[in-house]
Amino acid sequence: MFGPRLTLFRLLGIEIRLDFSWALLAILITWSLAVGFFPFTHPDLAPSTYWTMGALGALGLFVSIVLHELAHAVVARRDGMGIDGITLFVFGGVAEMKSEPKSPGAEFRMAIAGPVMSVLVAALCYAAAVLGQGMGAGDPFVAVFAYLALLNTILVVFNMVPAFPLDGGRVLRAALWAWRGRLDWATRITATIGSAFGILLVVLGLLTALGGNLIGGIWWFLIGLFVRAAAGMSYRQVLVRKGLEGVAVRRIMQAPAVAVAPDLSVQALVDDYVYRHHFKLYPVTEGDRLVGCVRLEDVKEVPRERWARTAVGAIMRPCDDAVTVGPETDAYELLPKMQASGQGRFLVTEGGRLRGIVTRKDLFAFLSVRFELEGQEREGLRMRQAA
Repeated sequence: MFGPRLTLFRLLGIEIRLDFSWALLAILITWSLAVGFFPFTHPDLAPSTYWTMGALGALGLFVSIVLHELAHAVVARRDGMGIDGITLFVFGGVAEMKSEPKSPGAEFRMAIAGPVMSVLVAALCYAAAVLGQGMGAGDPFVAVFAYLALLNTILVVFNMVPAFPLDGGRVLRAALWAWRGRLDWATRITATIGSAFGILLVVLGLLTALGGNLIGGIWWFLIGLFVRAAAGMSYRQVLVRKGLEGVAVRRIMQAPAVAVAPDLSVQALVDDYVYRHHFKLYPVTEGDRLVGCVRLEDVKEVPRERWARTAVGAIMRPCDDAVTVGPETDAYELLPKMQASGQGRFLVTEGGRLRGIVTRKDLFAFLSVRFELEGQEREGLRMRQAA
């Protein structure tokens, strides 16, 4: 979802990161405020004043989004959901949760926390504008805080649209989940609304562009595409959770695993295993006892002329938790571990012995078959394509 990110600071133990696409948003906001909004609401000020006000408005947007997402993150963490951090990007910000809410109540509390924070920020900014005007503060001071009060009010209204994955969509999902007791059904309803809302924003963007506001039109168009894509992705994530949660890795793993002996030469490893199986990691075993792992990076460190006389045991490394998993591990817990590590193959070990290998392809193949058996052929096809 994100490109290169910069970690700015930690707040309440949560990392605040900046995706480089945020620079585009900051530039657009600063420019639109400096040449459009503030000259319209407060004419006859110096151009340098307008640009300063625009920059402060963009900074206020940054703070507003951080506080909004921080409220989500703190409440989610209190309810037992792991938080990987907060990332600000071109379409706003997101609190990156390691797991989904476990109950409708946890979903509601986490979802409503952001809008409540934005309401508080809007009220404080409005109070600052009113007090500043009453105390004779200059127009720039009053204008910036009045803008931030308006901005946060708009954020609340937009985010409370009952379209997943917006906050209002999560609130609606919590209510439907509590009513019917089915997270997948509740997500399907709210994601459908989210997809329709995304299409509406795309149409709004096209009409805005045709009406002469090209930049505004492009902005709404892109936001619509993002909302629609995020709604569909959210529903698929819930289906993945439904399909994998409670399923032990041993039911999905491949056994016996393709493994190599420590006395095998690097040349034989490349010729008989790498070129045949195309894996980037191989377990090294003595019998069924796991003694290490060998990766392509390890092979590349050995000069080619020494491959024939160098044993795998001489270049192997210990297999750490980053590539191993127990046979009773929940398959749903393994998938985010794969995504976070970038490792698509995990060794299934028990008591120091190799029991099998499970891959991302195995997980999605299992989901595909399960969905087809349960009458969800379309999702089964999508999972097969993903695998």
